[in-house]
Amino acid sequence: MPAPLETSCPWADRNALMRAFHDYEWGEPVAEAAILFEYLVLHTFQLGFDFPVVLKRREGFRELLANFDPDRLARWGEDDIAEVMENPRILRNRRKLEATVRNAQAWLRLRAEVGEAGLLPFFYDFVGGQTVDNERSAINPAPLSTPESVAMSRELKRRGFVMTGPMTCYNILQTAGLVNDHWVSCPRHAACALLADGQPGA
Repeated sequence: MPAPLETSCPWADRNALMRAFHDYEWGEPVAEAAILFEYLVLHTFQLGFDFPVVLKRREGFRELLANFDPDRLARWGEDDIAEVMENPRILRNRRKLEATVRNAQAWLRLRAEVGEAGLLPFFYDFVGGQTVDNERSAINPAPLSTPESVAMSRELKRRGFVMTGPMTCYNILQTAGLVNDHWVSCPRHAACALLADGQPGA
């Protein structure tokens, strides 16, 4: 793994896991809808926890939750949920597991409506069609939610998604690079901005 960046957003220094997440993933515009769905699942499980708690179990989630495949998760029944509830490698929360199944089903309905190629543009529409550069800094920190994440939450809930409140939606927008919330002093800010040039609407 490359050496860590010398300067970054302050939260990246909480631990090595968050440092790697910040330096090599967070805020990088997603190129595939499947990655965005993975973030949807992870941030659903984040509710009530610090994100490092979820990241620490990410590979467990990947293995036990059908590699974050919505087609497979959408077919899960009570027996599948009960089996996973016995495994300590993930956060064992029945409501969140049930929400993951419901969100997979809602994802498939959305995909049937807009097509596979339309999934990323659907989410980019909430930020005006392209990544928003928020120019964050100590005097302009990221909020917990925004009008865009409120609109996204409202629409997802209308479509049958659950546990997708404005804060969760904003976490997804940040992680998936639909907003660039790296501090402008952070090297990853410029790197993610450059990657955003090739995304929908750019």
